[in-house]
Amino acid sequence: MTTTKAYKGLPMEGIIAGWYARTTVKDLNRHKLMARQLSGQIPAGGKVLEIAPGPGYFCIELAKLGNFQITGLDISKSFVEISRRNAAEAGLKIDFRQGNASAMPFSDGLFDFTFCQAAFKNFSEPVKAIAEMYRVLKPTGTAVIVDMRRDASADDIEREVKGMHLDRINEMMVRWTFKQMLLKSAYSIPEMESMVSQTPFVRGRIDVGGIGFQIWLKK
Repeated sequence: MTTTKAYKGLPMEGIIAGWYARTTVKDLNRHKLMARQLSGQIPAGGKVLEIAPGPGYFCIELAKLGNFQITGLDISKSFVEISRRNAAEAGLKIDFRQGNASAMPFSDGLFDFTFCQAAFKNFSEPVKAIAEMYRVLKPTGTAVIVDMRRDASADDIEREVKGMHLDRINEMMVRWTFKQMLLKSAYSIPEMESMVSQTPFVRGRIDVGGIGFQIWLKK
């Protein structure tokens, strides 16, 4: 399969980034649950990298659970500014910086754990991004990718949207975004397996549930 693709979504800058941050903060419980799920997989004092953290909500929730050294890397200048502001307001020290997932500005073997949620389908060079996750991980480090799957049903999407507890207008906008943009950019499980096989990880564990999947990759 192809290892590059054009980004088909809206540019996450300015007004769009602000709308996304205001909308997704209403679904903060999802980030809290994910942080609790993953925190036990990270060593005490471990170095964590979230790739494409957006407004930084997951990083902030994870930082509340342990003495982790957390970095967030996002290609959006607006998201970097928003996430830095959110972390400062929460009184937390998190290193948010701008950069590309397929050419990360980090040395080899730096992190114990990398995480990418709801953004992988937008990467223009997905195989390179996975290979970069491998490169920046320490020996025995773990990478986790969480995203939407292309074969998510209409009922799966409806349950996801309703679970976000949005007002009527934002619910309509999010539902349209899922069906008209995100689903079309999402990958199938076989496509994800194919991309992983082209990287040093070679293979990983894939858990499917709801509208998406979790891929666990061990260095």
